[in-house]
Amino acid sequence: MNVLMVLTSHDKLGESGGKTGFWLEELAGPYYVLKDAGAAITLASPLGGQPPIDPKSEEAASQTEATRRFKADSAAQGLLANTLKLATVSAADFDAVFYPGGHGPLWDLVDDVDSIALIEAMVATDKPVVAVCHAPAVLRHTKRPDGNPIVQGKKVTGFSNSEEQAVGLAHLVPMLIEDMLTGNGALYSKLADWQPYVVTDGLLITGQNPASSAPAAKALLDKLT
Repeated sequence: MNVLMVLTSHDKLGESGGKTGFWLEELAGPYYVLKDAGAAITLASPLGGQPPIDPKSEEAASQTEATRRFKADSAAQGLLANTLKLATVSAADFDAVFYPGGHGPLWDLVDDVDSIALIEAMVATDKPVVAVCHAPAVLRHTKRPDGNPIVQGKKVTGFSNSEEQAVGLAHLVPMLIEDMLTGNGALYSKLADWQPYVVTDGLLITGQNPASSAPAAKALLDKLT
């Protein structure tokens, strides 16, 4: 199994002056679910090199067994410091793609032409696409060959409006994931805030929030094996 994980390169939280990036748990949890099952993992980002970690995801309250393991794992840290440029990777080389969230993707990956082309190529060749929390933003502009949105008519989830309001950033973000997915014709569903929730519909696997990231990776393993 060759799995590509795509991370944001964006570190500015809108015009707030605050910092963002990818959410550490949403990389670390799936990374070890997949790696421990024997997957070869490649990391990529729009700019390559070290992607920004959302500082809030490094606070004590946000740590998990997987994040602590990841921080102590020199091989994993080396991969993270040297992510490939997204423009240089090919869908043909991977069995699946996994997008961790964090608010960063709302600003860069959502409109990234290489990301859009990658997702469309994966779907066209019957390969799974996984996106958790804020990462379903990457599906906003992706299309099927008939020109309709990839998410149209698909059962999906993602960071809910109530969760965005709970973290106090609904006024700052360029879009609300729940509204965007619904607006693109997706069949959006959710559980209560912060509860693990994963939806699989065909090649699309989506997770609602950080707690859903490792379960989404397990759903991907089920599909690949």
